[in-house]
Amino acid sequence: MATRNSIIFQYSDLSWDQVAELPRTTPLVLPFGQVDLTQLADQLGNPVKFGILPAFPFGWRGSGIPVPETIFFPYVNNLLDSLRDDGFTSVFCLAPSGIDPQTGYLGSNSSALLQTAGKTGNWLENPIPPDEARGKVILIPIGHTEQHGYHLPLSVDTIIVEAICRGTVEHMPTRSFAMPVMPYGVSTHRASFAATMNAGGRAFEDFWISVIDILVARGFVRFYFISGHGGNMSFLVNIVKYSGERHPRIFCATAFLHTSGRSGAKAVEKYRTSKIGGMGHACELETSFMLHLRPDLCRMDRVVDETDFIATPDYYMDWIEGGALIANPPWYDDTKTGAYGAGSQGSAEKGRQWLEAAIEEKADHVEQIHEQHERRESRRRSGYGMWGK
Repeated sequence: MATRNSIIFQYSDLSWDQVAELPRTTPLVLPFGQVDLTQLADQLGNPVKFGILPAFPFGWRGSGIPVPETIFFPYVNNLLDSLRDDGFTSVFCLAPSGIDPQTGYLGSNSSALLQTAGKTGNWLENPIPPDEARGKVILIPIGHTEQHGYHLPLSVDTIIVEAICRGTVEHMPTRSFAMPVMPYGVSTHRASFAATMNAGGRAFEDFWISVIDILVARGFVRFYFISGHGGNMSFLVNIVKYSGERHPRIFCATAFLHTSGRSGAKAVEKYRTSKIGGMGHACELETSFMLHLRPDLCRMDRVVDETDFIATPDYYMDWIEGGALIANPPWYDDTKTGAYGAGSQGSAEKGRQWLEAAIEEKADHVEQIHEQHERRESRRRSGYGMWGK
């Protein structure tokens, strides 16, 4: 894409090694919502080339879910710092009019906040989810922007989880509603490979707990965090626990990634051709999803299989992780390219089959969340146990 004399590229369409090769003076812009880019080149001084990051979907004042600025901006700051830590010197946010550069603190560089005169996003100043979605399970998809080997783009986790949530809602529109996908999660291994973002665990938890607080205050009571990125999972467990403690009459749940529950695990085992260790990251599974969903972003001529994870009986890498040990050693102990698994064994047909299984799995979870909430509310209303005091 070009505007006047500037070439605009999508940051998350690149692979991590492509980002590593960018000049560190390349301007990178993180938009708040879907913004008008018409004037952006002028604001940046008409550079030869600049990159647009995935849009941050909501959270600022005037968006569909405004969280407190003391919670919103640390999340954003951590993302900008990820780019700065990689050496980029021209890092910006593009925000709608009404965001005060003084209160919208963006690290040490207050000039990092650019503004557009227009409104951003279809949901701006409209509540999301809409009030008529009360009674549905609110799906909250969270992906990430991080390295996925040489052959896949940074957007893998976001593309996959968005497709699963969209398919779930299409399958059961009266029972579920999907929030706009969040393309930024937590990567504690951020420094291992260029281009990987990191929202930071505490900022991530604070943000999503605040989102649940806001939605509960609006009358929503059934929530399902669906993650496309493994690094989010331990933090999502904490979010679910804290939210349930703060709001005893909601049912807020998550699950380990996708295609890993009862039906998903069966489909993985049925169609996979790699052995244990072939599915972890930029692997047979994720490569198959991407070959089905976005083959234009896959570069299979550059795939490198990496299955030499240091495994012991209770600590190993695969899509459905097993073993009693939980640890977080450096990624570069086990991968040279940023991949865990056998991406070369991916196929579009497997991706189609696994997407169907993932949607079936999530639809079943939606029904279970409905059942859990309804049966628990019935028990509460009857005065069961402590509810009767």
